[in-house]
Amino acid sequence: MRISKILAFVGLFILFGRLTSEAQETLFEFGERKDFNALINGMPEAQTLKWFDVNTTDTTWYRDGDKLVCKGLPIGVVRSEKMYQNFIMHVEWRHMEKGGNSGIFVWCDAQPEEHNRLPSGVEVQMLELDWVNQNKRNGETPPIAYVHGELFGAGKVTTEPDNPRGVRSKSIENRCLGVGEWNKYTVVCVDGTIKLAVNGKFVNGIRESSKRRGYLCLESEGAQIEFRSLQIIELEDGYILPEHVVKEL
Repeated sequence: MRISKILAFVGLFILFGRLTSEAQETLFEFGERKDFNALINGMPEAQTLKWFDVNTTDTTWYRDGDKLVCKGLPIGVVRSEKMYQNFIMHVEWRHMEKGGNSGIFVWCDAQPEEHNRLPSGVEVQMLELDWVNQNKRNGETPPIAYVHGELFGAGKVTTEPDNPRGVRSKSIENRCLGVGEWNKYTVVCVDGTIKLAVNGKFVNGIRESSKRRGYLCLESEGAQIEFRSLQIIELEDGYILPEHVVKEL
């Protein structure tokens, strides 16, 4: 009897290990990470970024040469292998459908909400320009600043906007290009403050984020989008409290 219980326990342990391993299996590799100190000291060794599925599928994303293609369905996210605190992110993106919707979450918990399948974090918005024409509200067209880099705390995360549109922060200048054209984002994240440059100029920011260390999440939200040239430069850690850190997965 005792031996059978031990064998059953061992079997469950092995099964749990397999399930954990499968849950953490890399969905794809895309982008690279560099350490700032190594970079300035002339040793810019890059590490490839690994991404895990959260609530999309293995057919939602695929590599096409140097590009990562997201089909847009189902709505959900993939997450980075590790968490990040202070860093600079460069990414290029383009929508392939008019009115397409997507974004990247930073300082994210990678835990989807039931009502919208999206996690809590700071979202760096990526909407195609025609979105405002396709989503009029009470007959009024939303401001174009909404589509190209609005920053906001999503889910349980709160922020203070530099350029308020309610609790969200809008870009002060429209620099976004339309469907099929590549846009460049530079996102600087330091100690609860984020500054965003769109196509070569800083145009938006938030501060006092309630989360300041978490995962990166790429968003699938109903339309095909392509990413390329994703680079993360990790900076030195700053002052941080336990409540600023998301739960490690």
